[in-house]
Amino acid sequence: MQTGAITGYIDVAQLALYAFWIFFAGLIYYLHRENKREGYPLESDRSGSIKVQGFPSVPEPVSYRLADGRTVQAPNDRRDNQPPLHEGVWRGMPLTPTGNPLLAGVGPGSWADRADVPDTQVDGTPRIVPLRVAPGFGVSSKDIDPRGLPVLGDDGVEGGEVVDVWVDRSEMLLRYLEVRVAGGGHVLLPMNFARIQPRAVRVQSLLGHQLRGVPATRHPEQVTMLEEEKVMAYYGAGTLYATPQRQEPLL
Repeated sequence: MQTGAITGYIDVAQLALYAFWIFFAGLIYYLHRENKREGYPLESDRSGSIKVQGFPSVPEPVSYRLADGRTVQAPNDRRDNQPPLHEGVWRGMPLTPTGNPLLAGVGPGSWADRADVPDTQVDGTPRIVPLRVAPGFGVSSKDIDPRGLPVLGDDGVEGGEVVDVWVDRSEMLLRYLEVRVAGGGHVLLPMNFARIQPRAVRVQSLLGHQLRGVPATRHPEQVTMLEEEKVMAYYGAGTLYATPQRQEPLL
């Protein structure tokens, strides 16, 4: 027999190939199972008692210790705390918001149930804060400083006034405008929904009076990840639900 042959039909190279195939199949199985630590089991539209997990099944929970000392488990079978929806007369009908469509969490207004704690830097301090508590940060002299400018909705109605700008200290970016709305409350306006002009800040996704309904933050100088989701979702929902005409076909 030739060098490396175990029998007349099997040699070391063949065994190594078979071992690689077995290892690779096991790796695919492991990765596919670990991929189900979030989002599974899926919800069935037939019954709430049916667990949709497919093959392979959802792995056993594992505890993870976070940088701030908290411990979380995955998977945890935690359901998102989303607002109720009207699902229509028969299965397959479009989901219809119940109550205020800007807060219903539907379509462009959907949001993820993230942790209700601020996103932090390496040293544990809040990542996104207003400029008034962020020494060393400011608005570039080459850009328009929006503080003091009125905020106009898509209808041209003034909904508030910019009083401060919130900066992401890790990314060196301006994330939000802080707007004082009618009645004295303060809400956040994401920069990607704002159009800063020399004399005003315009928001195309909302009408002027709708700025008062933006979900507020619990802390005047901090925003949690869950609050960010809901604030962003409110403006996103306005792109479809701000006016009845936006829900109709273009033609």
